Amino acid sequence: MKLKDSLIIIAVSILMIITWIPVKVQGMEIIDIDYIEYLNSIEDTARPGYEVIVPAWDYVDTDMESLRVIDDLAGIKALATGETGYVEWEVEIPQNGFYNIEIQYFPLEGRGGDIERALMINGRIPFDGAKFLEFARVWTDEYDYRIDNQGNHIRAPQKEVFIWQTKLLEDSMGYSSEPYRFYFEKGLNRVRLVSRREPMALAYLKFFKYDNPLPYAEVIKEYREKGYKEVEGFIYKVQAEDAVYRSSKTLYPVYDKADPTVEPYHPAQIRLNTIGGQSWNKAGQWIAWKVNVPEAGLYKIGIKAKQNIRSGSFTVRKLYINGQVPFKEAEEIRFNYSNYYRMLVPGEAADNPFLFYLEEGENTIKLEVALGEFANMIAVTNSVLYELSTIYRQIIMITSRNPDPMRTYQLENKIPLLVERLQEQSRTLRKLAIDLEDYTGEKGDHISLLNSFAHQLDLLAERPDDRIPRSLGELRDNLASLGSWILMTTEQPLQVDYLVIASPEKEMPVASPSVWQILVHEVKSFIASFTHDYNQIGNVYDEGRSIKVWIGGGRDQAQTLKTMIEDSFTPVTGIQVNLELIQEGVILPATLAGKGPDVALSVSPALPINFFIRNAIVDLTEFEDFPEVAARFKQSALVPFKYRDSVFALPEQQVFPVLFYRIDILQEMGIKLPETWDDVIYVIAELQKNNMDFGLPYSNIEQIAVGGIGEATSGAGSIVAHAGVSTMLMLLYQSGGELYKVDGIETNLDSEVAIDAFTRWTELYELYNLPLYYDYANYFRMGEMPLLLTGYTFRNHLEVFAPELRGKWGFTLVPGTVQEDGSLNRTTPALGYGTANQGPGVIIMKNARDKEAAWEFLKWWTSAETQVRFGRELESIMGTAARYPTANIEALQLLPWRVEELEVLLEQWEWVKGLPEVP
Repeated sequence: MKLKDSLIIIAVSILMIITWIPVKVQGMEIIDIDYIEYLNSIEDTARPGYEVIVPAWDYVDTDMESLRVIDDLAGIKALATGETGYVEWEVEIPQNGFYNIEIQYFPLEGRGGDIERALMINGRIPFDGAKFLEFARVWTDEYDYRIDNQGNHIRAPQKEVFIWQTKLLEDSMGYSSEPYRFYFEKGLNRVRLVSRREPMALAYLKFFKYDNPLPYAEVIKEYREKGYKEVEGFIYKVQAEDAVYRSSKTLYPVYDKADPTVEPYHPAQIRLNTIGGQSWNKAGQWIAWKVNVPEAGLYKIGIKAKQNIRSGSFTVRKLYINGQVPFKEAEEIRFNYSNYYRMLVPGEAADNPFLFYLEEGENTIKLEVALGEFANMIAVTNSVLYELSTIYRQIIMITSRNPDPMRTYQLENKIPLLVERLQEQSRTLRKLAIDLEDYTGEKGDHISLLNSFAHQLDLLAERPDDRIPRSLGELRDNLASLGSWILMTTEQPLQVDYLVIASPEKEMPVASPSVWQILVHEVKSFIASFTHDYNQIGNVYDEGRSIKVWIGGGRDQAQTLKTMIEDSFTPVTGIQVNLELIQEGVILPATLAGKGPDVALSVSPALPINFFIRNAIVDLTEFEDFPEVAARFKQSALVPFKYRDSVFALPEQQVFPVLFYRIDILQEMGIKLPETWDDVIYVIAELQKNNMDFGLPYSNIEQIAVGGIGEATSGAGSIVAHAGVSTMLMLLYQSGGELYKVDGIETNLDSEVAIDAFTRWTELYELYNLPLYYDYANYFRMGEMPLLLTGYTFRNHLEVFAPELRGKWGFTLVPGTVQEDGSLNRTTPALGYGTANQGPGVIIMKNARDKEAAWEFLKWWTSAETQVRFGRELESIMGTAARYPTANIEALQLLPWRVEELEVLLEQWEWVKGLPEVP
């Protein structure tokens, strides 16, 4: 580039730095005080025993347009609240002190996600956790399982049960072992609930003192005094998969073919014989069963369960009987690590089980994921991680990520209380290690991680100027490993086969398999591997009107799709579907051999055009109702599958970039969100003065085996992003340019506008030294890259794998280019997965036996109803990290987004431009 041009750019950048005064980021407020700090900040520790109940319909203020009073909602007068706005009540508190708050609520029909509210007392949110109060919905099986013609069980979809529930306000992450306490002064106080996600109805708000359950010794004594007797001669088994209610869609019956003692059992065919597993691991999730007993009295309870994920530790469950925790010990029932199922009978010893009082007839037993004493440890570790990440960020603001080992940075003088802060965190980590060893009785890798990190902090504190620059990489790795430890410890998985309710004298069933049972099982499984076709999913049809559909991906997704087909496609259309789990690379050779599918799902965007020009797939515009179907999508989603007047695939997913930002860092630096690319240049300059970076979209990612958090599915390893052309295309489109000329016969990259866009793009790397390769997840998490342009699905990753950043990040529209009329053009290309440029699609093969039947399937599969159900089912299997990025316009709006998130997505979606796939 010419020297003159470079000088002009530099001069403009300097002028912007001088004239653009940083301001506080609007709409990005964070709560700096956590719950522990909140409790410690109040000297008055009184907990009055008064109880005050405020009817929800007796509110005093609101801005909620959809608010309405319902005189009879399932027998109770209620206040129906929407998913935006607030409602405020006045409450007369009789005495200063801390009070617990209980809310009776009724979930209203919404997007199927957990309900979320923020609580304000007298105009302010008291602590950070009060901004994220969650209220669970209740789910059950829509019907009993079905059996396909291959002999496999097919699980039923989950349906919501609309019933009244009571909720003690508590930490939705489970980091506090007790319900939240809120401080009120005597007299009139104002309490406000702010809607953040999903509607619900309220019956009352209760302000009272929650009393912890009494110890078992006192409770059993009370039972004896009341004359409760031990029941004799009774034993009853409840299959875990027959649970009546659960708090999450992820808690559905699952199969286990690895253990011959499960009930029911088969070595090859799928039997829905357990519930839980990896999906039942988040604090607060619960599963409930109904049991009938012949008489009121005292019973023991056995739980046949397997915890084979957390080696060297245990998981915890809280047990409820008819909605109440019967005694203190029931708050923390431990399940130790084992590769096989074990029978756990809660008690003080093997021969001294706890006795539970059950009423005659029907009773409800509920198991809830709890963290036990892990809760406080994780809360403290989260604080340590955030503080050390802040210290790390302050260090690199002085040294950069690659410090000069020959230079003295005088860190101790430039970073306030650096040594003291390092020493304090070291002491905290050592105490955590001691507490954790005492609690678990184990001294494994999790203990050594805390001790080794504490040792490193001590060394750094001894000689900060000498050691910190040389140990920066190790410090970063340890921070990433500490984050992984938090995630691992927070997860509390458990898989349950059945529960047993029995008289104290009855022997419990043997739960673990014998050596002979294991041997027989292995032989049967080996034989079955030669006789069963594991590629086939569900029913297989040889007669009648049928089509063959291939899908890539995982078996869970394929099984979910097959269940939906059997539920809502075949019964309506009469078209039978043979669904097979096949990878995309097999389509071409199978088609050439005449054994290919009629329909292929989830094919990469480059495949359809290559098949179409070889006359191997169907032009979908041939179908009369194609225009109606095409209207389900943005035109940008259809572009990769169009050539001239032909459309040869329908889009399944579409991902586009948004701008992610760290609220806490931008507020700390006084930087506002960039609206234009000129603003971006200023922000880059501000960030780089502090050795931070601005992240641009990448073209592909690769996982590398280093410690830390990075992968959006497992949370282990690190993901490195490679700079791609998305930014150049963004600049090109925003300037009115196009990538191709008419019909894509030749590129338009020799145009003046394209050359200008290319120059501006490369200057971001040349003049401002933005990284070409970067670990985008960890950079954002550590604060090294507080602004990041990337696909909106990164939001799902942050929700799950960066819990310490809750409330400290957000996303907004991409930067735009100012037009001649003063408007802002925010056009952006769509993004894809891996090396793909855009989202996958679905095609009909030219040699399909029944093209009309195949087209009916495409219409059903891409409909809003089907896409919403598939997205919710997928999220129920894999959790929030698997939020489905559907290309269907209506379906995206029905997935469980927060209101402010959905508003950004819909606005940015209007600016998305598809990238043509050319021959």
